[in-house]
Amino acid sequence: MDKPKIAAKSPIRVDLEKGKTYAYCTCGESAKQPWCDGAHRGGSFTPLKFVAEETKTVSMCQCKATGNPGFCDGAHKSL
Repeated sequence: MDKPKIAAKSPIRVDLEKGKTYAYCTCGESAKQPWCDGAHRGGSFTPLKFVAEETKTVSMCQCKATGNPGFCDGAHKSL
């Protein structure tokens, strides 16, 4: 399995809107981190799509090593 590119070694805070669909970048190549811009095309990665359950500000993972895909769990601290 391919390893994703580390986009950054820190999370990014984003505002999610309840009911809106998001596509989280899993490859690390997107220029619009943490969101997918299609940079994965031709590779083995696909975006992680999800619908926000509530409107809130969250920390999204940019190191791609999280155990909670899409959301920061502090894994970047051990890179």
